[in-house]
Amino acid sequence: MELEQALHTARALVLADLMAGDDDSAVEADVVSLVEDAVAHRRWWVEQWPEGAGFLAGLVAQDVQDALLERYGRWPLCPVCTEGGDPHALEVEPELGPDPHWACTKQAVLVAPVGSLGKALR
Repeated sequence: MELEQALHTARALVLADLMAGDDDSAVEADVVSLVEDAVAHRRWWVEQWPEGAGFLAGLVAQDVQDALLERYGRWPLCPVCTEGGDPHALEVEPELGPDPHWACTKQAVLVAPVGSLGKALR
């Protein structure tokens, strides 16, 4: 997979997931900047390890999730565990691997592939 294509694909998938929620802040310029920063950071990473290109979507999603936690709180919130208890964020599974999915680790359920969160939230 070509490096630029893999980076653009990862960016598009994470932006799609950000836009899937009801939160208008998800498409604000500073949030898009967080995505751009994550992609720039991972560009260096994948240049050092080209075989990791297939892992970019999950890694960028995790980087954005971490950056959002620092500024806005948990994202994306789990749509599976809606009854009682503290809301928790989904996690990317596998942490480092191809075909990343958003997962509810409390229920051990795959919720949606990275980039398809909107389908799970409908």
